[in-house]
Amino acid sequence: MPSLIQSIVCLDCGHTMPADPLPDVCPECQSKWLIARYDYEKAAAAWKTGLSDRVTSLWRYEELLPLADPAAVVSIDEGWTPLLRAAALGRELQHDHIFIKDERRAPTGSFKDRQGTLTISYLKHRGISECVLASTGNKAAAYAAFCARAGIRLWIFLPSMVPSEKLRELALYGAEVVKITGTYDQAKKVAIDFAARRNLYYDPGTTSIPGREAFKTVAFEIAEQLARLEPAGEGRWRAPDWYIQAVSGGIGPLGVWKGFKELLQMGLIDKLPRLAIVQSEGCSPMATAWRFQLEKADPVVPHTRITVLATGNPGRAYTLLRDACNETKGTMIAVADGEAFRAMRRLARVEGLSMEPAAAVAFGGLEKLIADGVIGKDDTVVVNCSGHTFPAEKHILEDQYVLDLQFSESGTSDAGHTQLEEGLGAALERLDEQVTTVVVIDDNPQDSRLIRRLLQTHKNYRVFEVNSPLDGIDLVRQRKPDLIVLDLTMPDMDGFSLLEELKTDAETTSIPVVVVSAKTLTAADRAALEGRAESLWQKGNFSTQDLVEHVVQTLGGNLDDLPEELIEATAGQVVTTSKETINDLPPKPKPDEPKHDIIVIDDDHRDARLIRRLLEATDRYVVREAYDGESGWQAIKERKPELIVLDLILPDISGEDLLERLKQDDETRAIPVVVLTAKDIKAVEREKLLGKIISLFEKATLDRQALIDYVDETLSDG
Repeated sequence: MPSLIQSIVCLDCGHTMPADPLPDVCPECQSKWLIARYDYEKAAAAWKTGLSDRVTSLWRYEELLPLADPAAVVSIDEGWTPLLRAAALGRELQHDHIFIKDERRAPTGSFKDRQGTLTISYLKHRGISECVLASTGNKAAAYAAFCARAGIRLWIFLPSMVPSEKLRELALYGAEVVKITGTYDQAKKVAIDFAARRNLYYDPGTTSIPGREAFKTVAFEIAEQLARLEPAGEGRWRAPDWYIQAVSGGIGPLGVWKGFKELLQMGLIDKLPRLAIVQSEGCSPMATAWRFQLEKADPVVPHTRITVLATGNPGRAYTLLRDACNETKGTMIAVADGEAFRAMRRLARVEGLSMEPAAAVAFGGLEKLIADGVIGKDDTVVVNCSGHTFPAEKHILEDQYVLDLQFSESGTSDAGHTQLEEGLGAALERLDEQVTTVVVIDDNPQDSRLIRRLLQTHKNYRVFEVNSPLDGIDLVRQRKPDLIVLDLTMPDMDGFSLLEELKTDAETTSIPVVVVSAKTLTAADRAALEGRAESLWQKGNFSTQDLVEHVVQTLGGNLDDLPEELIEATAGQVVTTSKETINDLPPKPKPDEPKHDIIVIDDDHRDARLIRRLLEATDRYVVREAYDGESGWQAIKERKPELIVLDLILPDISGEDLLERLKQDDETRAIPVVVLTAKDIKAVEREKLLGKIISLFEKATLDRQALIDYVDETLSDG
């Protein structure tokens, strides 16, 4: 049965909204705290007879999940983790009814895989191809795995306290990892700013509807599994007396609580469990606020070695969990890191379960609650064993898999806060350069290393070098670099074959390639490279400054901060490897030669940059980029360009609507428009378009030279 979602309701003003697409904020009060509602009567009718014939993953509960498109599901068989009776632990703690929800069995080893599958499935349903998030570790691993499976590029911002083993795991999935020298909350701030600057989707965390809804399935599974392990009557569902979970931001127990509430509403369980929210003492804003009976939790600076739980500002999540604990006489407590580590060793010793420290925090809380008599002897308890870390071996990854973004921190005074903000701003400016990625593919390690050093001496680019063509293809497909420097003579596969493979792959075809090779090129070789390489450089005799300038220009960078003469020692090393220019750099513009003004409007930054580079390389055009319809329209009105290159798929308005606006405005209707798009255009649509534009190019089959020739011809009389 498909999703039975009916509406979205604002928790603050009660406004009801349609469920498709899921709204980000309430249009009435702008609140981000929204909740999904379903047809519970119909779901109850389907669930009362049991779900034993369904898939053993969280998607067995599809009626109460907010995804209406089954084709969009991105799954790695997550969910339906075991509920284990902890008999040996019970004997040590003198309690006979302890159960462990073993979320270590999830694909990436944590319960965050539930959030990953539903959120990434929803992003796929929306057609989102790039995502940004801040995380302390487990959520990052889950999103990285599911984004890899969905083909979505992921940017992850993490605080510097996250262990290198976790960073390697993320890089192994192909995620872009940015380490912030600061706290999680600072990493979150930088991530939000980064996403806004690049017009990318930012995962909102606890306010995310798919994220919270995914964790409901923990409650559903517990109620199904507990009824079999410890039956109490004839029901197919049973709630425990206590549910215990370690908490960072709070999204997990918020979702689990909603799941139990929905089961009660459908009449499948007869009570709600009491919640026990456990935090590390070194980062316990919720437990502290609960102890002093505060309505809001004050943010704290984390001082815990358990990095996965180091979220210092829980915000509204505390208020909602406080209400849940008050409703069932639950509690919030904190345990010291040492108590958690002792519980971790105990579980490994008596139950054979190796868990991460964050999961051990929950078991430290269990021991304290039993010892204090808060949990009764006959109470049935379920503890969420939320994760298990799987380290990636260092030697299987290339270096520079983490971007290290540093900024200075200065106290807590107003002046210190201003300095911190300025430091963050400067760091973000540096990040724009740091995320520019170059892959050097050359079987000679000395040559690849020298090219890398040459580029990194003068620009903070991230340069990967690889000395095997097959490894090079794999790295390019994984990293999607902004530029490739390629040798032609290599074993196993020559540069021509490698270039052919890259240019016939839709995901890599637009990446510019600079060829640097010692091979003496024949006329046939040159013809094979024509239109496929940005430039050709032969090992033997060329100016290293020219090469650096060419790379910087090709990447859309600024030449002003390059020295007039590059470092002599490095330049000498490169020259001795014998490089000689085949194609000179584009001639310097003549002062009296006017250039035509062109605007490219495309939400894909890579495609926009490619078109700008292609046209500006002719030295006849000045090209400006816009990444959405509104900013493109403003640029057109301000600059009055002589030609527009337009994509039809834009994030705010469609390209067709922008065309209509252009043609209805007296100042813009005469500007020629070239459409360059990946959209599948039917014959009828094509006919309508050709009445408003001068030419149509498809991205998948773009002939670069044909585009340049067409623009030249169109503006030749300008």
